[in-house]
Amino acid sequence: MSLTDEDGTAAATPGDAAASHADTGRAGLILAGGRSERFPTIDKALAPLAGAPLLDHVVAAVAPTVDELIINCRRDQQAAFAEAIGNEHRFALDPVADRGPVAGLRTALAATAATYAAVVPCDMPFVPAGFIEYLFGQAQHNTGAIPCVDGQQRSLPAVVHVRAAAAACEETQRNRDDRLAAFISALDPVVVPERAVTAHVEPGAFANIDTHEDLAAVRADEQRSTR
Repeated sequence: MSLTDEDGTAAATPGDAAASHADTGRAGLILAGGRSERFPTIDKALAPLAGAPLLDHVVAAVAPTVDELIINCRRDQQAAFAEAIGNEHRFALDPVADRGPVAGLRTALAATAATYAAVVPCDMPFVPAGFIEYLFGQAQHNTGAIPCVDGQQRSLPAVVHVRAAAAACEETQRNRDDRLAAFISALDPVVVPERAVTAHVEPGAFANIDTHEDLAAVRADEQRSTR
């Protein structure tokens, strides 16, 4: 959805009247508050890959493209995450744990005054900074931008207009739906065509590390590539 009217003036977005400050800059929001049930022995965000936690890989990709970085997580995760990645980034702690990714995203969005925000999950370590930068460009004057991958639109990674995304989160939760796909439907962002996506990133850039088996497969691939 475009944020400008046909005459070129800025269209009002939900929540404009209630805004207490002007939007500025860019934020990076990393969603890391899940329970990692398929990683029973370690928090998935801290699972090591190439000598660093998955979370650290995502931080390294997002940080160069934004003015501030915010990690959404549960309160009981904060100390371990801060030890893993340092204290230079902020945390947005879920007031109530385990309410799903839309609730976590809403918490993170409330912590920033930025105009646009990149949203990346902690288990997607291969998205390059250049593609996040590209999504920021595609999202300009729209409610957001997401990629089309393998013939389907992906909910994440995304760049979103912060206030429009907060309103979309509110609408999604009001409908008692905690799926990111429902949030994306409410937000109505630009979908970057697959041909444009593949021109910017390698096919494996959007791989999710959901299980120990996924992590083992990625490690094996990296070992083969370094031989």
